[in-house]
Amino acid sequence: MAARAPQGARDKLAFLLALVPYLLDRERADVAEVAEHFSVSEAEVRQAVRLIAVSGVPGETDAYLPGDLFDIDWGAFEDDDEIVITHRVVINEPPRFSSREAAALLAGLQYLSALPSAGGHEVLDSVMTKLSRSASAEPSQLAVQSAGDADRILATVAAAVDAGLSVEFDYRTARGTSERRVVDPLRVDSVDSDWYLRAWDRRREAVRTFRVDRMSAVTQGSQAISTRPGDVAVPDALFSPSDQDTCVTVLVDVQILPFLGEYVDSVPDEVPAAGRVEIGLRLAHPDVVSRIAARFAGLMEVVDPVELRDEVRSWAQSALDAYETVPPSSDRAD
Repeated sequence: MAARAPQGARDKLAFLLALVPYLLDRERADVAEVAEHFSVSEAEVRQAVRLIAVSGVPGETDAYLPGDLFDIDWGAFEDDDEIVITHRVVINEPPRFSSREAAALLAGLQYLSALPSAGGHEVLDSVMTKLSRSASAEPSQLAVQSAGDADRILATVAAAVDAGLSVEFDYRTARGTSERRVVDPLRVDSVDSDWYLRAWDRRREAVRTFRVDRMSAVTQGSQAISTRPGDVAVPDALFSPSDQDTCVTVLVDVQILPFLGEYVDSVPDEVPAAGRVEIGLRLAHPDVVSRIAARFAGLMEVVDPVELRDEVRSWAQSALDAYETVPPSSDRAD
């Protein structure tokens, strides 16, 4: 086969990148054999091999030491025209996670394995073991705290969904009231660390969304569900707009916009990179605005309606007044 010289730097680079794995797959390779395989001249093969011998990656000191470079059997190369790589770098060492990266991934896998609805725990355990071993350094030991009652409630709800049985529970609404609900569970969804039950409420005869952490005294009924997931439309959005919703205008710091999620109803066309912006919220219950304001204290101000603004101010003042009624600690250090 006639030799063909690579044309330009791009072809030379492609040849070099293909040559390295070719040589690594073979214990020995003749210069003439390599030249014929890649359709290049023997002189170009020798030039490429000499370049490989001074290639590698810098070590921890950012300097190239002998162990950081490829090496070849120079005697076989110079005397017998044979190419033998005696020291390998880079190609046979895949990138490794740092200890911090591995710790973050392990924490996520621990969280997944702790979920009652997560299957294949053996697979997750195997992945975590391999990840710990393959990190560049020993990952930091992290523990994911269980949510306690919420996990048990979630397990009961998930089992009812799988079994197609009704669920009964006490539900604390955003207004702070509690009432007994009997529902046909349809599916379980999550948003960040919050879990929600999507279910057909038998009393209201409509699909409702329930936060798992507001459910208590949960029991799995013995009755089969009368409304199945295929019988009704369950929207992907957790909260669907309703004519009964309360629309609230608030002034918020732009940094909390991503955290307001589906509460946001309207946003200006142009949002500044920093500072405050006036937006609209749509809430199922007006009391929810107090909870949002408490979560983002100092970063949100209720503008309208005025009566809701006054209610939030009164609620915050009551919370402050409660601190004044707390007696001082008797074991305070002098």
